[in-house]
Amino acid sequence: QVQLVESGGGSVQAGGSLRLSCAASGYTANMLCMGWFRQTPGQERERVASIHSDGSARITDSVKDRFTISRDNAKNFYLEMNSLKPEDTAMYYCAAVPSTPRYCVNAYNHEQYRYWGQGTQVTVSS
Repeated sequence: QVQLVESGGGSVQAGGSLRLSCAASGYTANMLCMGWFRQTPGQERERVASIHSDGSARITDSVKDRFTISRDNAKNFYLEMNSLKPEDTAMYYCAAVPSTPRYCVNAYNHEQYRYWGQGTQVTVSS
């Protein structure tokens, strides 16, 4: 069982930055796909970025010039968000699933992830 705990959300003005963190525990193997999703009311969860334990990463085209995903070891990962826009306002979730690197880069759908954090709200005001 993997437990995920997010932190770092909040309210910022447009153009500002936030760094979301996700700490994963309860998993010892080094084959974990970790992703960031966001969701607004009435919409499906949208993958923002994913990174595998081996470091291979993908970021959604719509944010790749502003967001960065990283990790400092196999179990802690981050989403650095710069030049935030009001349309980035959403609940952000970290998610994880044991997987190969190839599975991870193609895991766009929230149903492909097994474990979820509680979510952290990001609000960007204009």
